[in-house]
Amino acid sequence: MAERELDVLVVGGGVVGAGTVLDAVTRGLSTGLVEARDWASGTSSRSSKLIHGGLRYLEMLDFALVREALKERGLLLERLAPHLVKPVPFLYPLQHKGWERMYAGSGVALYDAMSMARGHGRGLPLHRHLTRRHALRVAPCLKRDALVGALQYYDAQMDDARFVATLVRTAVSYGAQAANRARVTGFLREGERVVGARVQDVEGGGEYEIRAQQIVNATGVWTDDTQAMVGERGQFHVRASKGIHLVVPKDRIHSTTGLILRTEKSVLFVIPWGRHWIVGTTDTDWDLDKAHPAASSADIDYLLEHVNSVLAVPLSRDDVQGVYAGLRPLLAGESDATSKLSREHTVAHPAPGLVVVAGGKYTTYRVMAKDAVDEAVHGLDMRVADCVTEDIPLLGAEGYRAMWNARARIAARTGLHVVRVEHLLNRYGAMAEEVLDLIAADPALGEPLQAADDYLRAEVVYAASHEGARHLDDVLTRRTRISIETFDRGTRSAREAAELMAPVLGWDKDQIEREVEHYEKRVEAERESQLQPDDQTADAARLGAPDIVPL
Repeated sequence: MAERELDVLVVGGGVVGAGTVLDAVTRGLSTGLVEARDWASGTSSRSSKLIHGGLRYLEMLDFALVREALKERGLLLERLAPHLVKPVPFLYPLQHKGWERMYAGSGVALYDAMSMARGHGRGLPLHRHLTRRHALRVAPCLKRDALVGALQYYDAQMDDARFVATLVRTAVSYGAQAANRARVTGFLREGERVVGARVQDVEGGGEYEIRAQQIVNATGVWTDDTQAMVGERGQFHVRASKGIHLVVPKDRIHSTTGLILRTEKSVLFVIPWGRHWIVGTTDTDWDLDKAHPAASSADIDYLLEHVNSVLAVPLSRDDVQGVYAGLRPLLAGESDATSKLSREHTVAHPAPGLVVVAGGKYTTYRVMAKDAVDEAVHGLDMRVADCVTEDIPLLGAEGYRAMWNARARIAARTGLHVVRVEHLLNRYGAMAEEVLDLIAADPALGEPLQAADDYLRAEVVYAASHEGARHLDDVLTRRTRISIETFDRGTRSAREAAELMAPVLGWDKDQIEREVEHYEKRVEAERESQLQPDDQTADAARLGAPDIVPL
């Protein structure tokens, strides 16, 4: 990247930054991406993992936002990433007879109608009305007196961190250059114009000057910090809102469908997640450490209290396998309550050569990316093609459905159980063949990890060899979800995973020890933070474990 001037340099490797790079490179622009830590290591790996139209925004009469999100949901399900984005059913319990069924039912009917009207709703079943008896058959976990009936509707979900890594790999396959563990330390100026960035190689040392005609700041909750390096006052500010999620085993909640429940401030989701449920989320202001937002004991109690209000068999602390906290980047408005701040995005050009994109929802990342590149194109002295990402499937999408139909044959050919083949196809799509090649070369990689048997040993190797994972944390937290899907939070898998990564990344015994020790300290600090009564004490406890690469 430092060898010649780029057309566009994107700062920030979350979903918006990764989407922006893919948009720019597929318009024919020379494009680079730098990320200070790992792909999706901030907000983009800590979401509710939903691709949704935002049903509750209908109640706010924000039809444009819902229409836009529903179109994106349809594109992702049907064309762009059918291997990564899957339908998920939700049950909405009704608590009042008569009026509530009409009110909520008309909202869900409008939701379905808006989806179908855009021609992108065919991938999902329509909503249906259920009696109380029928609802309790679908979700026996509910208390009888918690509902008088229910509505069931569909949205979609994905593994958010895996989605971002796939976006980056797709952009690189079209010619973009991308580097994680590459931190911007300042911007290059010529007069009032921003002409590049100083970038520190956090992993290998050294600092580089990367010149670009246009720089896009897509750093999410760090937007104001990045802007401060330019010395330009931002045209808007981004506030961080913390959302925490609990992960519990599948057998703790007896249901064949996800749940959506109202709380006094927002909505609460109970989302199917493989052999688990994700329960979330909260919505509170956060002004402490942005890199490692901490979930306090009060946050966990809040979620348990609200979900237990409708469950016949309540959840306890002992049922919680994993906890994660993320920060939403909200555009600061007039309102003090973060739940009322805008979920819409905005793009600005605060200085010549610098574009800022912020706000928005995960679902609409592609629209945000398009708007950011459109803005950057205004500053380029050339004709540039229009956005084409509506028609660019992510890596693994092409051929996925054919491989899915042939999964029994693939299982017979490889000796893996068909359930393992389905798992690989839903994580890698057609690129599952690359993982299967690793197993063919070394059959021991076809065995599951001893303490996390949802994942094969080959997936750890593949994460380091093909997916840009540089550290144990990257693999256990983002390339796989072992850190939130096991009661030990991944500590029992740490050594096995580190030893699998070592030959790929050239680690010696000392580095393996460092990686394992760091990971164990991180988990210990997170557990400690989750026992603390409030944000301040939880944040202090979480910061007890330093990053493996000090930033």
